[in-house]
Amino acid sequence: MTSSFKFLSSPFLLLLILHCATTTLSQTTAPAPAPPGPTNITKILEKASQYTILLRLFRMTQVGDQINTQLNNSDQGITVFAPTDNAFSGLKAGSLNSLSDQEKVELVQFHVVPTFISTSQFQTVSNPLRTQAGESTHYKFPLNITTSGNQVNISTGVVDATVANTIYSDGSLAVYQVDKVLLPMSLFGPPAPAPAPEPKKTKKKSNADENTPSSNDGVVNADASGTVSFDRQLHGSIAGVIVKTWDFEEWDLSKADEVVEIGLPIIAFRYDGGP
Repeated sequence: MTSSFKFLSSPFLLLLILHCATTTLSQTTAPAPAPPGPTNITKILEKASQYTILLRLFRMTQVGDQINTQLNNSDQGITVFAPTDNAFSGLKAGSLNSLSDQEKVELVQFHVVPTFISTSQFQTVSNPLRTQAGESTHYKFPLNITTSGNQVNISTGVVDATVANTIYSDGSLAVYQVDKVLLPMSLFGPPAPAPAPEPKKTKKKSNADENTPSSNDGVVNADASGTVSFDRQLHGSIAGVIVKTWDFEEWDLSKADEVVEIGLPIIAFRYDGGP
């Protein structure tokens, strides 16, 4: 009885030892799992579905590649607001087709903020947010965030949108679903008003100009031929005119050899000869 038990147990023990050795060997030689690949915005949106139009714009404008490059070469992170296909279908017919290639780039970049923003940080962000589209002044690419409880609202000056849910967030990339396409003022808003004209500058007279007599300064001149000329000056009224050996009569134009207008009244002079 005892010998029979020893006989039966020996093969069983041998098989058990071989099984354990094989299992240990397979565990030590198995390859380590491959590290996770770099973050890819395109794959994230493809997995989430309902973003066909946004993905097509990402590829067309190459903004998707720019996001992936920045994610893997920067510590600032990125926030993406992703409109669904239903959001794009709410646009006016031809809105996208009417844009130039550069304007399509700006439209897509307007949905990308070059910093990571968590859901809790929406309550403390400084408006307007600067997107990758560029300048955030009123008639360019302003993006303003407001919150009401847990609801996050986005205003562009053209449309008001709401963050519906979080698609993806890992501390470096945040992707939020929005219910409307974010239309920037620069592309879809009213044109900026024309700048006000500058006031006309009046030329200030110099002292030299003020002191320089004009061509007529109210002085009577006579040359050797007896010709009379007047220089009129309009700084005040003419008190009187004195001409040596000259007789003059007012308003007797029939006797005047020469009439000179010096203002009102008109004075006629007649030369009677003499030195």
